Amino acid sequence: MYKVDLNADLGESFGAYTIGMDSEVLCHITSANIACGFHAGDPVVMEKTVALAKECGVAVGAHPGYPDLMGFGRRNLKIKPAEAKAYIKYQVGALLAFTKAAGVKMQHVKPHGAFYNMAAVDDALAAAICEGIYETDPELILLGLAGSAHIRAAKAAGLRVASEVFADRAYMDDGTLVPRSQPGAMVHDRDLAIARTVRMVKEGCVETITGKTIPIQADSICVHGDNPDAIGFTSRIRAALEAEGVAIANIEQVLAGK
Repeated sequence: MYKVDLNADLGESFGAYTIGMDSEVLCHITSANIACGFHAGDPVVMEKTVALAKECGVAVGAHPGYPDLMGFGRRNLKIKPAEAKAYIKYQVGALLAFTKAAGVKMQHVKPHGAFYNMAAVDDALAAAICEGIYETDPELILLGLAGSAHIRAAKAAGLRVASEVFADRAYMDDGTLVPRSQPGAMVHDRDLAIARTVRMVKEGCVETITGKTIPIQADSICVHGDNPDAIGFTSRIRAALEAEGVAIANIEQVLAGK
């Protein structure tokens, strides 16, 4: 049987500012990536989001980013591997405090934004991230871009790893995501995005922005929860996958079946 996780980046509100529709999105996903205060989120939001995820039976993961609130963690920062490792420990450790207090086991870590994209192609940065995760808790799973440096680094560090794909993002021929600054980076046709997602899960391949078909491993699908159509889109993806005989389960359960 095919089995896949649905994940979303949540807990990205900050102080008086609300971003996303966390409580609504949580009804449709199986894993939540919770911001840890560097690119978004704050202690109160972190605590609230962990509680919401627990209430909905959704697995919890840390979503650490660059220390860049103004840029929402999407600006490339030049940092040393030792700094990257420290950023990971600091943020994952912060969320671990809230999961422990709530009686929730943290499942995974997924870097955010530029931290994620840069580490996907930078072996040294990816290694530092994975070492930071392992030294914090070796039982955690790295959720990283399918076929990227994330996957290689996690395996080298002794971490379990889940390969992530994106429902509404376009791919380059090398398997990386088309930068948001380039035309065609987002797949706006919802029917096309859903058909691409089903194909990634069942056939293990995706069509790139140039029309080339490349192999891809889909353990988890990222759906974005910060747009007005997020709820409808996420529910439609889930319904389409289930109609195709794909079971929806959290990352731990997906990996357990392999």
